Amino acid sequence: MSFAKCIVLLLSVAASASALATPHAVRHNINHRAIAARVAAPAPIDIPSMPIRKRQNSRRCKNRPAGNSTTVAAPTVPSPSPTPKPAPAPAPKPIAAPPIPAPVVITPPVVITPKPPVTGGANLPSFMTGTQTGQGTFYATGLGACGITNKDTDRIAAVSHLLFDNFPGYKPGNPNNNPLCNRQVRATYKGKSTVVTLTDRCEGCAVTDLDFSPTAFGDIADFALGRISGVTWVWI
Repeated sequence: MSFAKCIVLLLSVAASASALATPHAVRHNINHRAIAARVAAPAPIDIPSMPIRKRQNSRRCKNRPAGNSTTVAAPTVPSPSPTPKPAPAPAPKPIAAPPIPAPVVITPPVVITPKPPVTGGANLPSFMTGTQTGQGTFYATGLGACGITNKDTDRIAAVSHLLFDNFPGYKPGNPNNNPLCNRQVRATYKGKSTVVTLTDRCEGCAVTDLDFSPTAFGDIADFALGRISGVTWVWI
């Protein structure tokens, strides 16, 4: 409300209060009007005119130019990141089967069962009775005439073909069936002895010679001798 309006309002209120405070009696309407006519009208109040102040173009009400309006950007919604795919597991390398070991062939030891000596008294050949004396040699063993495969470490010997073919009870044809096979003799040379099993036939031997395996020959003599004379042997 302006200052001029406030002054007018206050004067109006003061005039009303003064009129109400003045006592008067209403005797007759004519008298009342006469009294009212005698009351002088209040002199007009000279209210100076106030210049009207215009509202300044304050910052609060200042219109913003359309071109400089600030555009509120819409919130940026982050796009969902793609879910990474798991890397495929590497294929397992095939496990090579272990090599199959070659079967081990175990050759069973040759079980030699000594045969009893041949008896027959005076009808037996001379090489079958008493002590025999001959030469001794050695050779590389293998499959013998008796059908037995021997090794150089076996204590075996081959007899002369003359003794092998004329052994009592042998029927020429299959040497594996010769009764001489697997018989044993004890050979001695210069105080050293060895027991050997007869499993082979010697073409170059005299009737009472023995051709030993290397191991059996080493039991009674040195290999450097090669051939030894004076070997004695007896049937067991």
